Amino acid sequence: MASENLRVVEHPTLRRPVMVTAFKGWNDGGQAATVAAGYLVQQWDATRFADIDPEAFMDFQAVRPTVTLDEGLSRRIEWPENAFYHASIPGADRDAVILVGVEPNYRWRGFTDIVTGLAHDLGVELVVTLGALLADVPHTRPVSISGLSSDEVFNQRLGVQPTSYEGPTGIVGVLHDACQRHGIPTASLWASVPHYVAAAPNPKAALALVRKLESLVGVSVDAAELETAATDYERQVSLAVQSDPDVQAFVERLEQAAIDEEPEPEPGDLPSGDVLAREFQRFLRQRGPGES
Repeated sequence: MASENLRVVEHPTLRRPVMVTAFKGWNDGGQAATVAAGYLVQQWDATRFADIDPEAFMDFQAVRPTVTLDEGLSRRIEWPENAFYHASIPGADRDAVILVGVEPNYRWRGFTDIVTGLAHDLGVELVVTLGALLADVPHTRPVSISGLSSDEVFNQRLGVQPTSYEGPTGIVGVLHDACQRHGIPTASLWASVPHYVAAAPNPKAALALVRKLESLVGVSVDAAELETAATDYERQVSLAVQSDPDVQAFVERLEQAAIDEEPEPEPGDLPSGDVLAREFQRFLRQRGPGES
């Protein structure tokens, strides 16, 4: 598609492509969605072929560029980006397009028109958005995945708890609406992330998203590295929880509620998410890097 804000360096020829998207920000609790998408880029040896110019869509005071040193000498600016990658999926008869980026601050309809236009040009058969939400769930339980699809076949294949959410939405919801208007089937996968460890990347939730994506699209992903990271994550969080009696009592109540399928604990009776997050970060700082 022609757009002054889409920069394309290669026009790949793809087989029945599926597009997977993930955005940092409101849609990415515990960074689970972007960790999952980034893992796919790595495992599938994906090639970057396009990106969206951030100038028209980002507030650089809200999402600031960063400065890095190049070989310890010259400084280099790294701008917030939304980049497209393409890859052949090992052992599958289809290819992937992966969009990893940052939720834009401005012109969401124009932004999603660029994404859907490129998807149309590449012959994308399905757009899958990955997201993660903060919830009162314990880190010790299997990650709950909710989702929906605009296609009944994919809805049956998802086998997840359908979402009934109504309220404010993010770029993920706007992208789904744009895809429907352009006749592109969509599916949305959301992982529930413990709010008391929201500040730390959550590989356990990322792994759950990858596994559900596998069954939805009919592909296989070598997730050994992510499985190891998920195990380490759960062990570290458990140690942090055990170090604080208030946090431990809170998590035990969440675990019991999950087992009994009781209503979630009343927020007023429990430590706030901010307090729990601070305690967890304090624990990690005290342990120092490399401790287990």
